[in-house]
Amino acid sequence: MIDTYIDFDKQNGLVPAIAQDWETGEVLMLAYMNREAFEETLNTGRACYYSRSRSKLWRKGEESGNFQKVREVRIDCDRDTVVLKVEQVGGAACHTGYRSCFYRKIENGELVEDGEKVFDPKEVYKS
Repeated sequence: MIDTYIDFDKQNGLVPAIAQDWETGEVLMLAYMNREAFEETLNTGRACYYSRSRSKLWRKGEESGNFQKVREVRIDCDRDTVVLKVEQVGGAACHTGYRSCFYRKIENGELVEDGEKVFDPKEVYKS
């Protein structure tokens, strides 16, 4: 049934997953999902991704407590990208402590930080 929603075969088993604040539309992060992560997300209502660097499921917030409650799931026209409209519980989507992973912008040819820092990662990620 999962394959009727997403075509995982197009991109070697992984699809981009965009997490977006369900109320404001703010883009919080981009991650990837495999079949198992997508299925778990649908079944639990909490965002689960696939960590490419660790080669395993990444249950958003299992270490930091900053999890994502999924309010809506949208699939693009090619069935190879997911948008999760989420309630960001805990305030920060980014592992660096910012509300959004997109806390940098280019301004006058310079890369500047322009985001809300919610926590200190050194305090949260002890391992």
